[in-house]
Amino acid sequence: MLVISIQSQVVHGHVGNSAAAYAMQAEGVNVAAVPTTLLSNHPRYPTLRGRVLDAELMADLLRGVEERDLVDEAAVLVTGYLGSPENAAVIADFVERALTRNSKLVYLCDPVIGDDGRIYVADGIMDVLRHRLSPAASLITPNQFELELLSGCKIADAQGLRAACAALAGQGRIDVVATGCTLTDTPQGQVETILCADGQLSRFATPRLPIRPYGTGDLLTGLIAAHLAKGAAIEAAVRLGVETIFAVLVRTQEAGTAEMRLVPLPVRGA
Repeated sequence: MLVISIQSQVVHGHVGNSAAAYAMQAEGVNVAAVPTTLLSNHPRYPTLRGRVLDAELMADLLRGVEERDLVDEAAVLVTGYLGSPENAAVIADFVERALTRNSKLVYLCDPVIGDDGRIYVADGIMDVLRHRLSPAASLITPNQFELELLSGCKIADAQGLRAACAALAGQGRIDVVATGCTLTDTPQGQVETILCADGQLSRFATPRLPIRPYGTGDLLTGLIAAHLAKGAAIEAAVRLGVETIFAVLVRTQEAGTAEMRLVPLPVRGA
C-alpha cells in the first residue's frame, strides 16, 4: 500500500505533507512524500522562512519517483498545495504520465485555492486546477468556497451542491468530497463534510468547534487517501476520515494550541 503525496512541507505545524504523511503512515500506509514548498511554518504566521521549490527541482524529484517505479506500486496519487503556476504545470504533466502508466491508480486532487472568500494562489494555478488536474481526478476534495470557484455555481443548499458537482464533472465522472459546508438545512452549530458520488449525497455532520487550526483539509485528504489505499469504499473512507479529524480537533481544543495535536493519531476502525 503506497500513496504518492505531492504537497507543501513545513518545519513547524501540520499542513500539507507535514499533516498528511504522518496520518497515512499511522494508518499503516507507505508514503512517497514530494514537497512543493519548504517553509518554516504556515504563511499566516507573522514571519515566514523558506521558499517554494523551483519547477526544475520539482520536475527532477518527480522523475526520481518514476525512476524508482513508485507509480507502478502506488494505489493513490494525491496533489495538494502546488506552490507556483510553473510547479502546477510540471505536476500536471506528471499526473498525466502516472495515470497513463498505471491504469489502476486513483488520483485524489485537493484543489488548494483559498477559504472564507479569500483566494491565496496565483491565477495560473487556478487555470491548471480547472483545466488539467480536476478533470483528471477520480476524487476531488475542495472546501465549499473552492467548489464554488471551480464549478462557477453558488452553493446554498443540497440542490446547489449537486449542481456544482455536476458542473465540475462535465461529461466525465468525478466524485467530490466538499468540506467545511454550511447549507440551508445544516443543523445549527454544526459543519458538514459532504460526499457527492453519482449525484447522491452522503452527509457527515460534526459540531462546529470554536477553533480554526491550519491543515485540517490536508489531514482529511490524507486520511481519505490512506483508507482508499487500504481498500475501503469511498463512503467509508470519508466517514473514517471525518471521525479522526473531529477527534483531533477535540484534543486540540482541550490543549489550547494553535496547531493540531496529531500525535498519537486517533486511528478509527472500519
